[in-house]
Amino acid sequence: MPTYQYACTECDHRFEAVQSFSDSALTECPQCSGKLRKLYGAVGVVFKGSGFYRTDSRSSSSSSTASSSTAPASSTSKSESSTSSSTSSAPAAAAS
Repeated sequence: MPTYQYACTECDHRFEAVQSFSDSALTECPQCSGKLRKLYGAVGVVFKGSGFYRTDSRSSSSSSTASSSTAPASSTSKSESSTSSSTSSAPAAAAS
């Protein structure tokens, strides 16, 4: 069952509630009986399947030698993509 986070709009009381998907959202603060709002946070990323671990794509030592010769080219593109992703995530972190 998922855990939801709520915050009161009047007294700013924050708490978590474990609810079923079929349960309706809470609307009343347990401390002051004010109106609640549901808080939304970042969703964790889950990688399922094969290919996400270092050992998944390597079956022999010859393939690791071949991958090491191509590593500089791929590391350059990875650093470029990580730079652009860190740039795009920085404003989102500041906005929160």
